[in-house]
Amino acid sequence: MRKVKLYIATSLDAYIAGPNGEIDWLYTEGEFGYNAFMETVDTTLMGNETYRLIESFGDFPYKTLTNYVFTRNPDATEAPYVKFISGNIVEFVHSLKQQAGKDIFLVGGGQINAVLLEAGLIDELQVFIHPILLGKGIPMVQPTEKPHVWQFVGCKTYERGLVELHYTRV
Repeated sequence: MRKVKLYIATSLDAYIAGPNGEIDWLYTEGEFGYNAFMETVDTTLMGNETYRLIESFGDFPYKTLTNYVFTRNPDATEAPYVKFISGNIVEFVHSLKQQAGKDIFLVGGGQINAVLLEAGLIDELQVFIHPILLGKGIPMVQPTEKPHVWQFVGCKTYERGLVELHYTRV
């Protein structure tokens, strides 16, 4: 069965972006294992707001992958490199995990992360914590109904204080 992997950068206070989607605080020099991670996946999942933010940067970075964008708009039209999904997210991802292929990269954001977390569909977390407190912004996960316990796999530290934490679902 394929795994859903949340590979994400956060601030020390667990924000993935500033209040208006700002990510200028993220370290961009160095690849921090990104290329090796990308070799393990062939599909991305993301919420519509995350997709729009990525799209605003210019060249879409996941052109060689199958990309699904979750939206509340049932009339969303196809766009280059992505398929919009407006149905039941949990059923869709559960079915996708059963299909043949490499693992699945959960790009985010906080709303889709919470839905899949509550459904028990996220298998691994790789969280890259940047040494900054934003104070406010978009959280890594929107509030959930219950706590979720993870099994520690390992950690790495990088120059300038960046820390990578790796966990698997218990």
